[in-house]
Amino acid sequence: MADAIKVLLVDDHQVVRRGLRTFLEVQDDIEVVGEAADGAEGVDRAQELKPDVVLMDVKMPGMDGVEALRRLRELDNPARVLIVTSFTEQRTVVPALRAGAAGYVYKDIDPDALAGAIRSVHAGHILLQPEVAGALLTQEETHSGQGRGGSLTEREREVLTLIADGRSNREIARALVLSEKTVKTHVSNILMKLDLADRTQAALWAVRHGVAG
Repeated sequence: MADAIKVLLVDDHQVVRRGLRTFLEVQDDIEVVGEAADGAEGVDRAQELKPDVVLMDVKMPGMDGVEALRRLRELDNPARVLIVTSFTEQRTVVPALRAGAAGYVYKDIDPDALAGAIRSVHAGHILLQPEVAGALLTQEETHSGQGRGGSLTEREREVLTLIADGRSNREIARALVLSEKTVKTHVSNILMKLDLADRTQAALWAVRHGVAG
């Protein structure tokens, strides 16, 4: 399983972790490399095990999922974090995504859909269920780069459109016949010009302002 997606499970309920492990271990391309019972342990294990994807609950004792996300970002840990939770409130969803989550799904998700979600975020895509995207758009309506779209170059607008389509840097590079390094530069310029924090906000900005469908 040298090429398998390495997954770390972070949830304070052992029965949830056991259920996730049982299902994921039958996937040919996914390997569960460890577990953690709270955010602090999750951060330590992520630093130690170098997983590709972390399945993270939000509400946990001690350090919660949002704080763990912020800590992983401070440590420049490259793991993609997929929030898997039963909490649907906007006040829970938005902070987690702003803290750097690559996706947000609910614990009642179909098992096959969860495996697909892991593969999707590992490939660099942003995974948001419709109501989650709606919550973020509501938050973004009064700020974050409105009226600044005209400062983007034509190439930057092409890159932004592909970001909104959920493409990874590698896929954008292939589509536009560019190097990944050049794509990363374009993405950085887009975020700077639109005063946005990350690709999730860029994708939502593009949809909100008509750059993407």
